[in-house]
Amino acid sequence: MSNALAERLAMMAEAVRARAALRPRVAILLGTGMGALSERIAASARIPYAEIPGMPRPTAESHAGDLVLGELAGVPVAAFSGRLHAYEGHAPADIVMPVRLARALGAEILIMGSAVGGLNPLYAVGDLCVLEDHINLMGINPLAGPNDERVGPRWPDMYDAYDARLRALALQVARQQQRVLHRAVYVGVLGPNLETRAEYRFLRACGADVVGMSTVPETIAAVHCGLRVLAFAIVTDRCLPDCLEPVDAARIIAAARAAEPELAALVCGVLAALPPAAA
Repeated sequence: MSNALAERLAMMAEAVRARAALRPRVAILLGTGMGALSERIAASARIPYAEIPGMPRPTAESHAGDLVLGELAGVPVAAFSGRLHAYEGHAPADIVMPVRLARALGAEILIMGSAVGGLNPLYAVGDLCVLEDHINLMGINPLAGPNDERVGPRWPDMYDAYDARLRALALQVARQQQRVLHRAVYVGVLGPNLETRAEYRFLRACGADVVGMSTVPETIAAVHCGLRVLAFAIVTDRCLPDCLEPVDAARIIAAARAAEPELAALVCGVLAALPPAAA
């Protein structure tokens, strides 16, 4: 990251605006388990990452790599269908480029979803969680290096990284929809391998309920540039060291897709219940 970051973001935003005039209020990062949302958007434009100058491209399975602009539940949104991960070899600053671009396009809120392993023994495969905090054990931070003050402050405060008001709204909507929604602490690890028994035991002892390989860098960048964050997770496997079973990526993706309709309905409910935007 350099002091030319603001200029790079402005160039990217200009390229997007040349394709669509829509100003998003909400950005949605469509991680594993959130693909169903893309189909519900009344799209005014769909732009492949390859056509946005300077946008890195994802390689992970189930991540398409395009930006969808349109309306969802009556709210103007920018949906990034393609998550970038450190384990793919992306630099930390590149991982969070969709988040920063969303802010440059005018977004105020970031909604994310991801597949996670369940460390909390009360969680079952297919359960939904709303994140209330995180632990960064990824060994990376997208803010490391020179800071461009036009994008965000040098020392952002993470005391309310996962916005309390949005979290409360999500829990309210879940109750109205008669869905169970756990409140969870997320621990971010680098990946791409899944963890050992001893590591799961350690992560649970650290205070985490779920473990994943994303979300943390994007949340840090979102707080840095002034986005309010609401993050969901789908439990795709149980990470209980004393009764651990083999699991593979295909089973994880299948479990996430099975829960997609529930998460899509929850996100749409939150969007529909958002208070009017400030004038």
